[in-house]
Amino acid sequence: MKLRTMEIAEIMRYLPHRYPFLMVDRVLECDVASQRIKAVKNVTLNEPFFEGHFPGYPVMPGVLVIEAMAQVSAILAYVMRGECHDGRSLLFFAGIDNARFKRPVFPGDQLVLEAVELNVVRSVFKFAAKASVGDELVAEAQLMAAVRDVKV
Repeated sequence: MKLRTMEIAEIMRYLPHRYPFLMVDRVLECDVASQRIKAVKNVTLNEPFFEGHFPGYPVMPGVLVIEAMAQVSAILAYVMRGECHDGRSLLFFAGIDNARFKRPVFPGDQLVLEAVELNVVRSVFKFAAKASVGDELVAEAQLMAAVRDVKV
């Protein structure tokens, strides 16, 4: 079983997101056979959200931790199908279930993002995702996403 890694240039072929909203710096493992992905987001004080969240006590917003987990899940969905983002459709959030936050994320943390594809029905995907810093669980959730055509 060969685990696939990805640097930022390849990640940007799978995701339409760009700075400041691209939340994946590197894919460490992507395994089609087990339908799993593991990636990292390096959290730095230079992130634009830290200026206002919160002054004097910078914390990464929980919704952005969820977004990072969703972006990793989207990469997995594309890889599983042998596709890249083509600009004609987007993978949109369809639901977030059982989201739990265990600890804040601070500047200097390396957020390890993991997702497993649970199932696909038509063009709706369901993932189990989690985020960790070191050995500490930061957040976990079940995420659903749906492919929708876009008119540009």
